[in-house]
Amino acid sequence: MKMKAILLSALVLALGWNSASAQKVNDVTTPLHLLQPDYPTPYGKPGVAAIEQTLTRIYDYLDATTPASLVDKNTGAEVTDLSKVDENTILKPGDFRLTSYEWGVTYAGMLLVSEQTGDPKYAAYTTERLNFLVKALEAFEAFEQKSKNKDYQVYHSVHPHALDDCGAICAAMIKAAKAGKAEGQDGIINKYIDYISDKEFRLEDGTLARNRPQPNSLWLDDLFMGVPALAQMGSYSGDTKYYDDAVKQVVQFGQRMFNYDKGLFMHGWIQGMDEHPQFHWGRANGWAVMTMVELLEVLPQDYAGRDQVLDLLRKHIRGLANYQDGTGFWHQLLDRNDTYLETSATAIYTYAIARAINRGYVDAKVYGPMACLAWNAVASKVNEKGEVEGTCVGTGMGFDPAFYYYRPINVYAAHGYGPVLLAGAEMIELVKKHNTSINDSSVQFYDE
Repeated sequence: MKMKAILLSALVLALGWNSASAQKVNDVTTPLHLLQPDYPTPYGKPGVAAIEQTLTRIYDYLDATTPASLVDKNTGAEVTDLSKVDENTILKPGDFRLTSYEWGVTYAGMLLVSEQTGDPKYAAYTTERLNFLVKALEAFEAFEQKSKNKDYQVYHSVHPHALDDCGAICAAMIKAAKAGKAEGQDGIINKYIDYISDKEFRLEDGTLARNRPQPNSLWLDDLFMGVPALAQMGSYSGDTKYYDDAVKQVVQFGQRMFNYDKGLFMHGWIQGMDEHPQFHWGRANGWAVMTMVELLEVLPQDYAGRDQVLDLLRKHIRGLANYQDGTGFWHQLLDRNDTYLETSATAIYTYAIARAINRGYVDAKVYGPMACLAWNAVASKVNEKGEVEGTCVGTGMGFDPAFYYYRPINVYAAHGYGPVLLAGAEMIELVKKHNTSINDSSVQFYDE
């Protein structure tokens, strides 16, 4: 019995000692500030290799699903002899339209990825398709003239009816021509610039406008549909009238549509309205901020109006920064957190903000961390197939919240692909160019 008592006492003492020796997790025993947060989006500086892997997945998917060839729509047979193009000839169907404005952004994105990575396959994607398109569109136009069927218009890309039909494609064609990555583009470039400069509807003061959904409507989207092409044409031709028009558009859109208190643009402005409903749609704000960095890229340093464009860009970036979600994304309606998180707008902001940092327009220490977070969010939406998820489909202009809240998302919404390519390419330069590290658990940018 005595021995049992001794053993029991020893066990109790041992258990007591073990309990006392187990440390509590508290402010005294543990550096709580180093605990790993449960981030919904990967946090930290993105690596160049990881960015390139994301871009490669997109390239592989798009290269496989956007064929550059003509077929007979009835038989599916490929049409290789362009002299035989007729009313049955169409572009071979793929997942996306090679002539859409969204694909103009994609062509530009492929060019920039090649520039940043040194991999020629991306530029070759643009070269192959733009060279093909020029020849195909010339063949369609020749058939129209030969058949004397003035109503036969296979694609609006042959005869533009709106800025959507030509602006972004034109800007991409000029970029490709300037870089020596496409040939024979001048004829169609001149046709498109003629439409933008002289045929698109404008208000009395020359502001690019539409007559839908109401007469004398300004769509924020049209900044991007017109201005980058005008800016590139100013650089390409040496004629400063294109610069003048481009600057005028940014200034006059800004005067009507920029909310200086929020640092955001409204989506639409109607000349006949006394009040202007302010729906700050994400992607339209993306087109606006991207327009400004695209214009500043080619506008001479001392050009009249450049300071106004730069000032508006800085105010807009500040406004966007105020509305970034903790996940790194931005919302479909930027100032309404109960709308969904949207990929294409987030990708455009990533590109535009990263470029603004890389060009010295804004402070890397202030905006670099948000650009890293935004890219990490965007990259999470590129699936293993290379599809971009979470992109809002094409959207008109509305004056009620439900219109924007419930717009569908789809992996075939082409608006997501070019912006992600542009964002990834610009982020490669950002992380290579700037001294970035984690300090006290947060992403910090330091002077070079």
